[in-house]
Amino acid sequence: MRLIFCGTPQFAVPTLKHLLAKSDFEVLAVITQPDRPRGRGQQLSVSPVKEVALSAHLPVHQPEKIRAPEVPQLLERLAPDVIVIIAYGQIIPARLLSIPKHGWINLHASLLPKYRGAAPINWPIVHGQTRTGLTTMRIDAGMDTGDILLQREMEIGPKETAPELGARMSEAGAPLMEETLRGLTAGTVVPR
Repeated sequence: MRLIFCGTPQFAVPTLKHLLAKSDFEVLAVITQPDRPRGRGQQLSVSPVKEVALSAHLPVHQPEKIRAPEVPQLLERLAPDVIVIIAYGQIIPARLLSIPKHGWINLHASLLPKYRGAAPINWPIVHGQTRTGLTTMRIDAGMDTGDILLQREMEIGPKETAPELGARMSEAGAPLMEETLRGLTAGTVVPR
């Protein structure tokens, strides 16, 4: 399966590494947020996803906005079967959604439809929940409103912090994304 990986923070890294390790997944390119000044010295800092992409010698694209005119040209030229998107940080315009054959597949850190939008790892903890989970979903024009593909429940430890839970969820998301992509190809994952 030919894919483009779209993501930025550390949460997305385990899935990118997992897909790179599978010979039947061809990562054509990575799209990530532009390098940003960080810290006291305001030195440019690259995203964790970009670091992995560069170490794997992948082409990296960093449009200021995903709506930039060069993005549809890039997607059409590369002709991916699917675009995997995890914590990219921008809403995808409708005109880009239909370019890949299997669409844009997102890994979201909650059991949708609960905790759509920002901070899905934090909210279950804030609300005293003991369970949360991961969802793979097809991106549509709304905010986390696309068809749900697969979900996995996870326990929240009694004293678990959001960073601890986030790290566990990011690792658990990698095989879930692989299962989703394989299921889409085989026709065994049915959107709901």
